[in-house]
Amino acid sequence: MKRGLEPVGVVKSPVTGAVDERWGEVVSEIHLAERLALGLSGIDQFSHLLILFFMHQATFSKETDLVRRQRGRSDMPRTGIFAQRAKHRPNPIGVTAVRLLGVHGNVLRVQGLDAIDGTPVLDIKPYVPAFDLVQHAVIPEYIERLMKDYF
Repeated sequence: MKRGLEPVGVVKSPVTGAVDERWGEVVSEIHLAERLALGLSGIDQFSHLLILFFMHQATFSKETDLVRRQRGRSDMPRTGIFAQRAKHRPNPIGVTAVRLLGVHGNVLRVQGLDAIDGTPVLDIKPYVPAFDLVQHAVIPEYIERLMKDYF
């Protein structure tokens, strides 16, 4: 990689520690760096955004995280980290589709972002169904159980 990544902003959230439930109710803000504020022009025309973020408090241990049961639940199969959306991964990058509630200067108010307070934001993209919605996607049955109370 030639160029290093630099956060474009930071998450301000009422959630300050790792949780695995009820993210859909969380309203948070993304404070974009002032120097990039003009890049938000037109974003208010979208209802949803994709937020890419650096899970700065996550860790990764090959011994415990490379293959594991999601959320440590005994009713989940053991799967590799690349078959999961877990935070403890070799490169702790998260991506979540969120509802855009408002834009005020360099601040985005969003709902459903599963990132804790202080999380560095790497990028913001508009949610565009032509790119982001996959018709007839297939997922394992256990994912429905796993995600029951997540959002």
